[in-house]
Amino acid sequence: MATGDRELILDRIRRIPPGYVRTYGDVSPGAPRLAGTVLRASAEDVPWWRVVRADGTLAKGARQARLLRDEGILVRNNRVDLTELRLDDLDVL
Repeated sequence: MATGDRELILDRIRRIPPGYVRTYGDVSPGAPRLAGTVLRASAEDVPWWRVVRADGTLAKGARQARLLRDEGILVRNNRVDLTELRLDDLDVL
C-alpha cells in the first residue's frame, strides 16, 4: 500500500463530521477492504466508528454502536440508516 493512499483514506475519515457516516467504499473507492486494513494498522486518532459497511452494518458491534449513539446516531439491530446518515461529497468539504 502506498503511503499516499493511506494518508488519503485517513484524511477522508478525519473529515467525517459527528452525526454522519461513510462506508468503507466511500473512503477508499474501488478498494473498500483497503480502508479496513488502513484502520486496523493505524495508531492515529481518527473517528473510525463513523465508517460502516456498505449495507449500514457495524463492523465493530456494540463498541461502535455506543460511540455512534453518543453522537446522536440511531443504531438499530447493529445497523445505521444510510439514506439518512451517509455523507455525500466528502471530498468537497
